[in-house]
Amino acid sequence: MLRQPLLMLARSDRAKTLASSLPVTSGVVNRYVPGETTDDAVDATRTLIDSGLHVTLDYLGEDTLDREQADVTVGAYLEMLTALSENNLSRNAEVSVKLSAIGQALPGDGEKMALENARTICHAARNAGTTVTLDMEDHTTTDSTLSILGDLRKDFPETGAVLQAYLHRTEADCRDLAYEGSRVRLCKGAYKEPESVAFQDRGDVDRAYVRCLKVLMGGQGYPMIATHDPRLVEIAGALATRYERTQGSYEFQMLYGIRPDEQLRLAESGEKVRVYLPYGTEWYGYLMRRMAERPSNLALFLRSLVSKK
Repeated sequence: MLRQPLLMLARSDRAKTLASSLPVTSGVVNRYVPGETTDDAVDATRTLIDSGLHVTLDYLGEDTLDREQADVTVGAYLEMLTALSENNLSRNAEVSVKLSAIGQALPGDGEKMALENARTICHAARNAGTTVTLDMEDHTTTDSTLSILGDLRKDFPETGAVLQAYLHRTEADCRDLAYEGSRVRLCKGAYKEPESVAFQDRGDVDRAYVRCLKVLMGGQGYPMIATHDPRLVEIAGALATRYERTQGSYEFQMLYGIRPDEQLRLAESGEKVRVYLPYGTEWYGYLMRRMAERPSNLALFLRSLVSKK
């Protein structure tokens, strides 16, 4: 019952203003976002890699309608990629990019700008010895994002895609992207979407996830299984066996701060596990989506708003 109100709060400027008065070191924020700076993120990345995990880094921000802010975001990714290379972390760490943060939402030539900025980041990632994955956002951007992905893959075929299982269209998109060399992250989806385009019932979403996962695991690409659901993790393992996939021909992905013990358990069993690690000052929308996924954290978050500690 709390999920939809929390997703609405994620878009509320008034709630964001209140929440943003908190320092990023507040306990509930720090659990999901290790810091605001490149150095903070690099330190967290090193710790995770030393534990046997892999990392994808997300410089937080989305729905950018300011060209200067888009440029700032691109600069932050270039700084991060340089830091990963200089710290010998790029073999086990990549970056995830939201196209709306680098110009996609700008009127007029926003899509062209996002493509050019994404090319710049992909080129820097290749020079650093790593890769880029394009995050997926709400359904209104899906066609644009997949179009930009197609253009990027002409020069950077290693660019990863993200698909959201709760959208009705996603099983077909999985079939289109399940080709050799194609990296595809499958997640459930964390945006408030209308019934006309997305499954609303949790059981329906889970069943859609399994259908999509079957397509990806049975295909020729590289599935990236983004879930914290123990049952879906178990099903993924069973599908890997069914389709004769060896460990390392797919990977599990989980969010920073969620089920860390399970992340380590899977890695210790020989699975490749990548942690989605967000950083930066624009943590509010991200945090509220995490609250929507796990409302039991809401009480802790509200206490932090009151105490401002």
